[in-house]
Amino acid sequence: MSNSDSRINPRQLGTPRGGSYAAVPTSGDRKNRNKPARGKKKSIFEAYMSKEDVSAGLKRGELIQGPLRINPKKYHEAFIPSPDGTRDIFIDGVVARNRALNGDIVVVRLLPREQWKVIKPDGSDKETEATHESDVPEDMLGTCVPREAAKGDAESPDVIIEAQFDDNDVGHGQDHLQDMLAHDIKKLSLDATEKVKAAGMGAVHRTKQEEVPKVNDPRLLPDKFLQRTAKVVYILEKKHSRAATGFIKLLADKNSELFKKCAMFSPVDHRVPRAYVSLADCPSDFVARPEDYSNMLFICRIVDWKEDSNFATGQLAKSLGQAGEIEPETEGILTEYGVDFSDFSPEALECLPQSLPWVISPGEMAKRRDLRKECIFTIDPSTAKDLDDALSCKQLPDGNFEVGVHIADVSYFVLEETALDRVASERATSVYLVQKVIPMLPKLLCEELCSLNPMRDRLTFSVIWKLTPGGKILDEWFGRTVICSCAKLSYDHAQSMIENPGKMFSPEELPPISPQHSVAEVQQAVLNLHRIAQCLRTQRFIDGALRLDQLKLSFTLDQESGMPQGCYIYQYRDSNKLVEEFMLLANMAVAHRIYRSFPEQALLRRHPPPQNKLLNDLMEFCHQVGLEIDFSSAGSLHKSLNETFGADKYSEARKEVLTNMFSRPMQMALYFCTGILKDEILFRHYALNVPFYTHFTSPIRRYADVVVHRLLSASLGISSPIKMEMEAIQRQAEHCNDRKMASKRVQELSTDLFFAVFVRECGPLESEAMVMGVLNEAFDVLVLKFGVQKRIYCNALPLRGFHFQKVGRKPELTLMWEPERLEQESVSQEITIFTLVEVVLKSDGVPLKYSALLKRPSAEK
Repeated sequence: MSNSDSRINPRQLGTPRGGSYAAVPTSGDRKNRNKPARGKKKSIFEAYMSKEDVSAGLKRGELIQGPLRINPKKYHEAFIPSPDGTRDIFIDGVVARNRALNGDIVVVRLLPREQWKVIKPDGSDKETEATHESDVPEDMLGTCVPREAAKGDAESPDVIIEAQFDDNDVGHGQDHLQDMLAHDIKKLSLDATEKVKAAGMGAVHRTKQEEVPKVNDPRLLPDKFLQRTAKVVYILEKKHSRAATGFIKLLADKNSELFKKCAMFSPVDHRVPRAYVSLADCPSDFVARPEDYSNMLFICRIVDWKEDSNFATGQLAKSLGQAGEIEPETEGILTEYGVDFSDFSPEALECLPQSLPWVISPGEMAKRRDLRKECIFTIDPSTAKDLDDALSCKQLPDGNFEVGVHIADVSYFVLEETALDRVASERATSVYLVQKVIPMLPKLLCEELCSLNPMRDRLTFSVIWKLTPGGKILDEWFGRTVICSCAKLSYDHAQSMIENPGKMFSPEELPPISPQHSVAEVQQAVLNLHRIAQCLRTQRFIDGALRLDQLKLSFTLDQESGMPQGCYIYQYRDSNKLVEEFMLLANMAVAHRIYRSFPEQALLRRHPPPQNKLLNDLMEFCHQVGLEIDFSSAGSLHKSLNETFGADKYSEARKEVLTNMFSRPMQMALYFCTGILKDEILFRHYALNVPFYTHFTSPIRRYADVVVHRLLSASLGISSPIKMEMEAIQRQAEHCNDRKMASKRVQELSTDLFFAVFVRECGPLESEAMVMGVLNEAFDVLVLKFGVQKRIYCNALPLRGFHFQKVGRKPELTLMWEPERLEQESVSQEITIFTLVEVVLKSDGVPLKYSALLKRPSAEK
């Protein structure tokens, strides 16, 4: 592969004849472009502004910065958040996006008002914001436990709340770009008024002409009908990994010079550009037998994208295997999201204890409170191997309880500024896939020395409270401890104890319990913890907390093949809630402690209130469909959600749909360094409705918790102050935020992958579904049996016709079904929010693609 003659010089690359994805400039782009020098190829993209000009423009308020989100369903549309929390700023087309990729922090310049997008007042096309890859913080969510994974709620890998799209919505393959470009070219030939009209019709399907606003000149319309548009002038930070999975093809023009040097890489993710790759990097027989590679997935890294080229320049990194197979697809997902799944380096492994079996030294034991004789146990998913936390609960003579949360003392093994610390800080989080975990720390720590395995002496950091039976804190103690867990309980074991308080469990029904403690003692501790947790939880919601429980899919896998055999909605039960309450209590206690001790250096977690624009849209929507929801605070929202839905069979389904909608305006919870924000009000956690919160309870799988352990240790005078300055802590906090978001997205995609394989292997699957959104030619449903969301298009159904209208202000589609037999009459079906329908999920015959089809209603209905 080292044949230098066939390497690509990015400057030589033009557009191959017959190629597809071409960036077609808009008329605005053409006016603003510097004229090319004579003899030089004409630019397609604008040159980026200089750093100095960008800095000055941002200071003057002429430029705006923010993270770029590209709509996965319509990837010529991109958005950045508006700094004032109003409607997102729209970036129309590939040229205006100026080579930035999804997630990049970009700087944009607003276009003149006459080029702003007109929003249709009838609201039949709500897609003025990108499909959000945002999330609801884990503190509001039900557990999302993959097979291998993790803790309840505050301890679970977080969930991304995002409409689950698939690329069926974008058409098959990049050929769809041809249509998009034809649309772009057509737009260029229109005058300004017509251009705005076209932009105002930018839904997945065009609406009828009469539905467009009568006035189309943005200069004459009020702001509420407009969306500001902008173009990218600079990329501040390339957050996107620049890696993509996809397929390679020969160039269309066999007679071109490029044909002898390059192949075309077509990414699966249409938000990433096509790229020229050197034939020298392709398999040796690719040119002779291209059809052999038509279903072979490759990883390509985008290395360049010149101003004068429609296509990026890429470098093939490796071939993964056949599309649609679990392992190649998984490796592709991990690479695209920049997850480091390589082996730990020798330098990092040298930081681990070298003489095994490892034992706690007498010197270390002397520095700690010895709790090895106490009844302390873990409660985790049955498959968990990284046991971060343990619990204890002892009744005191005065009727109160001594309750302990005991967390693995990872910072004892991971010392600041060592090679192992650098790797952990870079990875920042373990990544939980359906079939495996990509750990933050080496296995020796994750599963052995730090994991609170039963009947093993382990180093811990503990928070111990004296609590009343009602959960009121009377006393609090922090310190380094040694424990010996007496049992490894699963959530099922703990749930069984809670549900059967009087039952005498036989040894066979439970895991091994240390001879120093009895089953009855463990059971009593679980029951006491459960009762206190119920009080804590009740009080939290009285105090105004919000929780959005979303449906979460789990799988059973074939032991031999690793293929999904079954899937089910994960049940979030009292045993999960028990663990969650004490983890939240510990996290809040530690947040107060480290902030008091280090007001400039504390690493906390804040959750900003919902985005105004999206919240107002949701309030308007609820009003339209006749739902009385109080949006004034997190607590009132929680109360509304839990009191709005009668007790009929489908009240839970309606609640799921609304929970999903409520999650959309929610912002991400973020790690931050307290010295960076001067106003304490900004520290608040909206969902938990508390002033201070942090993450302390999962140091095996979250680096933020390791930093928090170091701060807590320093605050107790156990160790010297943390070496990181305020700015370094903030940088690390931001990196943890980025990696947390990436790991959530990866986890979501892993679930999507396994579900698509499950549909392919075990489908078609039938389920009830509830309508959660109505557009003018399509509607979205939540598939109740599996918790997935799909869009159903009217033109994919055997209909005589369909009609969209607003009934009052409520969107409604009427479907007129073709009769099955000639003598029958057409059956009509009303589709509106909360309509219950029957759907069939069916594999599309393209790797990992499946559709939801609406089942025909019976004539009697």
